[in-house]
Amino acid sequence: MKKTFLYIAALFLLSSCTKDFLDKKPDKSLLVPTDAADFQAILDNYNIMNVMPGLGTIASDHYYLPGNVVKSLLPVQQNSYLWKDDIFEGQTATDWNTPYKQVFYANVVLDGLAGKGSDGSNDNSINNLKGSALFYRSLAFYNLSQIFAAPYVETTAVNLPGIPIRLSSDVNVKVGRGTLKGTYQQIVGDLITAMDLLPTKAAFKNRPSKAACAALLARTYLCMGDYKDAGILAGKCLSITDELYNLSDLDPTADFPFPEPLPNDNKEVLFYQGFVSYSFFTRGRTLVDSTLYRSYTSTDLRKPMFFYEVGNTGVIYSGFTGIGIDEQYLIKAEVSVRSGDVVTGINTLNTLLQTRYEKGTYKAIVANERDAALKLILEERRKELVGRDLRWTDLRRLNNEEATATTLKRIVDGVTYVLPPNDKKYVFPIPPDEIQRSGIQQNPR
Repeated sequence: MKKTFLYIAALFLLSSCTKDFLDKKPDKSLLVPTDAADFQAILDNYNIMNVMPGLGTIASDHYYLPGNVVKSLLPVQQNSYLWKDDIFEGQTATDWNTPYKQVFYANVVLDGLAGKGSDGSNDNSINNLKGSALFYRSLAFYNLSQIFAAPYVETTAVNLPGIPIRLSSDVNVKVGRGTLKGTYQQIVGDLITAMDLLPTKAAFKNRPSKAACAALLARTYLCMGDYKDAGILAGKCLSITDELYNLSDLDPTADFPFPEPLPNDNKEVLFYQGFVSYSFFTRGRTLVDSTLYRSYTSTDLRKPMFFYEVGNTGVIYSGFTGIGIDEQYLIKAEVSVRSGDVVTGINTLNTLLQTRYEKGTYKAIVANERDAALKLILEERRKELVGRDLRWTDLRRLNNEEATATTLKRIVDGVTYVLPPNDKKYVFPIPPDEIQRSGIQQNPR
């Protein structure tokens, strides 16, 4: 185990090393993991592997900040919130660096496992480790693509730049951006491979499982506009586990009504994730959009259980994060309606929503027309998935349809900031240090 800790420390050094450091030949006994326990320890570093980016959430419309709080933010967060041209002002980017650390860790494991067969054990089996590493890497690529690459449209994806796809732990290998289509092909292909290798359910929620893999694949297909496959994978996930909390069985007066995924095992969470440590997410300073908060009815238990009123100041989010089962119900509902099966879509939505209201108060939604049903489902998607880092992706994909396009607006100290649908600012710039180091193509801003 001491060797493992030394190895993890070395990974941190490598992730921020200089060329001089790379030229030095380290002691192989400290840097090369040798058994399944070492590989599992690398992937269990949840302070890195279970962290999701935050700039998309900061830039979306779920939250707002008072003017004095906006001014107190560090430049990267403030610039993202106000959709400025220059986001990073010459600084490095956590939303870029952390996912690529995850990619590096995953590649170290995959490179170390190359050529190894299953060792016959359970949690630390070679197949499980390979599947886990592929899942972590795919999730990192997916998250990066939602911030630093254009929204996916099948007809243009082959002509647009993707993100650098690093498939080796060798930090000296230079990788270009490739195409957006190639990025998603890598994500999808690795997740399909991973799903066959992973256990049906994981021992801990910080580890991937077959159910979590199917859920991430369904999310990816939805983002791509591949509604048929999104529905198939959401259905596969729900066939493994579809259990929801009846919110009326929980205590809505508690500060955190839901069990924590770690270590208490929130049954609705398939895979635990937390946001990067931006001050934006400090409890009590970031307020929920008032229009969103008012959209919940008085008997909708999500209102008292997802949110916490801070006197006369406003409302903060107090729900949970991570890949959840509820998202799969909403994916299944949306893609059913989009494919013309309105009845299945609305029935799926009702199955979810009936668990969210006070006992005996929920009135099932009735909708027979496609556009009306889709509107209802998308409204509930926004209300259900607060805090999951999904709104930015939803805005990007829904802006491609006139009926669901959204113009974002903020007023700070009397100045109005506007983000129109399909604006170039829906794609963040590549951090300047990465452009200088690799010479890859910058995103237009």
